[in-house]
Amino acid sequence: MAAKERQERAGRQAATPSTAAESAGNGESLAERGAQVQPRKPVRQAAKAPDRPAHEAYAVRALVLQGGGALGAYQAGVYQGLAEGGIYPNWVAGISIGALNAAIIAGNPPQRRVEQLRAFWEYICAQPWLPSLSHTWFADHAEGWPEPMRIWFDGLHAARAMLEGQRGFFQPRSWPELVSRYSDPSHASFYDTTPLKETLERFADFDLINHRPDLMRVSVGAVNVRTGNFAYFDNTRDKLRPEHFMASGALPPGFPAVEIGGEYYWDGGLVSNTPLAEVLTAQPRRDALIFQVDLWSARGKLPHDLVDVAERQKDIQYSSRTRAITDYMREQQNLRRMLNEVMALVPASKRDNAWYRRAAEQACDARRNVIQLIYRDKSFENMAKDYQFGALTMHEHWTSGLDDIRQTLRHPQWLAMPSREHPFVTHDVHRGNGG
Repeated sequence: MAAKERQERAGRQAATPSTAAESAGNGESLAERGAQVQPRKPVRQAAKAPDRPAHEAYAVRALVLQGGGALGAYQAGVYQGLAEGGIYPNWVAGISIGALNAAIIAGNPPQRRVEQLRAFWEYICAQPWLPSLSHTWFADHAEGWPEPMRIWFDGLHAARAMLEGQRGFFQPRSWPELVSRYSDPSHASFYDTTPLKETLERFADFDLINHRPDLMRVSVGAVNVRTGNFAYFDNTRDKLRPEHFMASGALPPGFPAVEIGGEYYWDGGLVSNTPLAEVLTAQPRRDALIFQVDLWSARGKLPHDLVDVAERQKDIQYSSRTRAITDYMREQQNLRRMLNEVMALVPASKRDNAWYRRAAEQACDARRNVIQLIYRDKSFENMAKDYQFGALTMHEHWTSGLDDIRQTLRHPQWLAMPSREHPFVTHDVHRGNGG
């Protein structure tokens, strides 16, 4: 009887398919069960996370903007290209027109920055008195003109800027104002920049600029007129107002000094026309990707007449000497990294002394990547290019900046974090990989 029950039980088991768990419990593989077992659906693997964009690896993503008046539309074009590439700076530093661009960038949410930059430049590139030449037959056909005619057309815009000023930016003072003496330095200039305050408030939200300096740091440079010392106004230390940005662009004798806290300030370009060193030396030292946007090239052709001499003088005077700064900072960073490596060899028992602590303050393994973009002059431009605010020229400058940054971003490897062996690198699309 027992033998018969065992046979019946075995038959029932053979006729009933086992689950995977039962098979495993019996020491029987799915392969051994063959067609009697329905295999499980394969487990879907999680999709591979997309690679992190190279620029997001840097703690600091800085946009450094040089001074250069009407040439500043080039910087706006560069910013548009960065936004198209999904690169948003968390630190913007500027001097003169670079400071004004910085105010518009930092004073707007990311999705409105390009729009507001465009609106700002369209607004100030109009004359306040006589009808604008921006939408005339001349403007529509100027791009195809012979060079002498284009020089004439641009010269007309520059002359109007001197005689009429620019809407929402500056206006000429009356003759009685110019020949009289003032006790207030804010009136000692050829032009009055009072309209600029209202324009900045129109296109930038200063509450936003001061709200979260940890998310968007803003620095603008100016010169103390009384002491001659360079000063940076920074939203991590100061509550920035339109006056701070106006002070950074108060180039004498055209524009008046701006009073801040009982002191008067002029354009930072009188001492240094770029805030690059301020970004590179900031504490604490952190990995940084820096887009340095220059409006004046230190390199240029030999002048052959007095007009060429005046233009070449400006180029040299206001160029940032970016190559000299980056060469110096590269050497410094290599030394700091070397010191950092040497300090790692010091036994723990020897580290509790003043000299070690001093060395620790200087040692650093941060890596820096400086992407240089330098405006290249058009053949028809001359010494008036920084106050030639014509709309046609503004659009050309903007397009040049956009083209240059787009070409730069076609080299994604340039955004990669530098190696520990070479912690400071530079790149310039016009000179190839600076290395």
